[in-house]
Amino acid sequence: MKKNKKKKTHVPFRLNMLFFMVFVLFSALILRLGIVQIVYGDDYRREIERTEEITVNNPVPRGKMLDRNLKVMVDNEPLNAITYTRKQGTKTSEMLETAEKLAVLIEKETDKVTERDKKDFWILKNPELAEKKITKKERTKVSESEITEADLYTLQLSRITEKELKSLDAELEVLAIYREFSSGYALTPQIVKNDGVSTEEYATVSEHLDSLPGVGITTDWKRAYTFDKTLKSVLGKVSSSEEGLPSESLEYYLARDYSRNDRVGKSYLEAEYEDVLQGQKAKVKNVTDKAGNVIESTTITEGSRGKDMVLTIDMDLQLATEQIIEKQLKEKKKLGNTQFLDRAFVVMMDPSTGEVLTMAGKQYGKNAETGKSEIQDFALGNITTSYAMGSTVKGATVLTGYQTGAIQPNSYWYDTKIRIKDTPPKGSYKDFGNINDLTALKVSSNVYMFRTAIKIAGGNYVPNEPLRINQSAFSTIRTSFNQFGLGVRTGIDLPNEMVGFKGTETNPGKLMDLAIGQYDTYTPMQLAQYVSTIANGGNRMKPHLVKEIRKPVDDNDQLGPIVEEVSPVVLNKLDMKDEWVQRVQKGFNMVAQEQGGSAYMYLGNKKYTSSAKTGTAQAFYDGPNRKKYDEPQDTMNLTLVGYAPAEKPEVAYAVVVPWAYQGHTGHSMNKEIGAAILDKYFELKEDRAKGKTTEQSVDTKVDHSEED
Repeated sequence: MKKNKKKKTHVPFRLNMLFFMVFVLFSALILRLGIVQIVYGDDYRREIERTEEITVNNPVPRGKMLDRNLKVMVDNEPLNAITYTRKQGTKTSEMLETAEKLAVLIEKETDKVTERDKKDFWILKNPELAEKKITKKERTKVSESEITEADLYTLQLSRITEKELKSLDAELEVLAIYREFSSGYALTPQIVKNDGVSTEEYATVSEHLDSLPGVGITTDWKRAYTFDKTLKSVLGKVSSSEEGLPSESLEYYLARDYSRNDRVGKSYLEAEYEDVLQGQKAKVKNVTDKAGNVIESTTITEGSRGKDMVLTIDMDLQLATEQIIEKQLKEKKKLGNTQFLDRAFVVMMDPSTGEVLTMAGKQYGKNAETGKSEIQDFALGNITTSYAMGSTVKGATVLTGYQTGAIQPNSYWYDTKIRIKDTPPKGSYKDFGNINDLTALKVSSNVYMFRTAIKIAGGNYVPNEPLRINQSAFSTIRTSFNQFGLGVRTGIDLPNEMVGFKGTETNPGKLMDLAIGQYDTYTPMQLAQYVSTIANGGNRMKPHLVKEIRKPVDDNDQLGPIVEEVSPVVLNKLDMKDEWVQRVQKGFNMVAQEQGGSAYMYLGNKKYTSSAKTGTAQAFYDGPNRKKYDEPQDTMNLTLVGYAPAEKPEVAYAVVVPWAYQGHTGHSMNKEIGAAILDKYFELKEDRAKGKTTEQSVDTKVDHSEED
């Protein structure tokens, strides 16, 4: 009985303790819930509802380029495109799964997949096998900070075998797609495929977008060149969607609100006028939740394609000039003494404004695909290569003589060979006797220029005696030549313009060579600027390729209003009397219009009147095959400068034919080209005045490629 009483009192006590403990725990839980709800409730609610705003810039097509007659030269060709937009926090496995699904629907080129891409992909697909490529000892080194995790990954990569990589062959398309996915930035559309997307692919992907998270379809663009490769090097290149911003200019563009995968101009006009052609990108504000899902998108700015540029180039004249050069190169290359002839250049410009009408250059080169020799575009050679120009610079020599007081208008020198002691005789191609400055220009006397240079240098020439000169004469002549644009940058709106080379020797013979254009070298563009300065009466005009900038409009077949016109820029005015310049103009006119003038046979008796100056320079071959020869090879450079009409010049030009022939006599390719391009200029002018439409007998198919 006593035992039963003890049991009755012990059990209720334990139950009471249990109930009490449960009560305490529930009370604590209720208290905690109360604190969470009352004290921290708002904080947790805000965390759950937290969103992030991210602004994304969407690229727009670039502006077009047109010639001065509003013919489209560079346009944008629309392309069907498949894109991928990665949301924040997207897992690698999710991207891989989507890539596998997309690979079934489209064909993706795999030629850009690198060995490193394959190795990274193999590790991604085979994590356990990759882990086994690291030893325990190497893991220990990581824990002891002797090596890093990055070092371990490098070891894994190096230990993947060829056989293991070969196992990925069936998945290369998946890898190529995944490669594009992973190279993009969060919430920024990344081009997966935009070249050769078929209508079927475009439609199929569109139908399966619900099962392809992040994948989208859109319209992309690429540059199209109406006139094939004509002037393509001058127009410049644009980076591809895969290249994005050039690494060397990355910080520059990022600081200007560009995205890393934006397409930008890489060279020449495309790069020089990037700010004009790029356009106003569309800005979209994306609101994402905590998981990175976009819950709202708002367009901040619509964006507009780049502004259009009207160039100074006359494409009808450019194409015709290129045909003339090609024809001449083919004809003259058949001659026996033209071993080194491989190129020719023509620049035509308005001497009053500096507008470049043609910038033609052609050279023989090997076709990258066939390996066969062909004539290729070399328009850039007009500003990136320089040559001894010969007698075409004699107008500057005569004017320098006037300026320094070495000669006066109508000064006479006796033209016979200059004989300095212990030096080979130097003379004109024949002795002209007693001649003045005008006749010296007309017949291209070397001796007249020699005597002028000696006088500038304070020398006293006595036949067969030593000649002493003031070496500062080199600087005097070069500084004067700079006023015309010879030996200095012309200021053209293109990068990488060459200055030319100055000779370093300072003996009397080299000074005389400088005076006849056979010592320092100049570019074809400098030569064109020089003759334009004489043609317009003494103003050195800045040459330019952009004429005006126009606002883009929605109708692709229409041009918008002019936003900016490029005004003529006078870089300097000759520090010379007007009558001196007019005197040289008269001498140039005699070259082309009077019998006995060095260009009369080619430029005389035309419907138009022109002025000119010919040039032949003894030079050394310095072309692509120069290393084949142990000794420098003698050759002749041919040049011609001029302008027309002589009374009121509207076009000035420079023709340069380097390494034209070997020996003392040869063809007259410079004069033949000069006459042909002037004929074409006035023919086009007459046709346009009559309202005729110009048709070119050349293949002007559209070139869709963006890389040469």
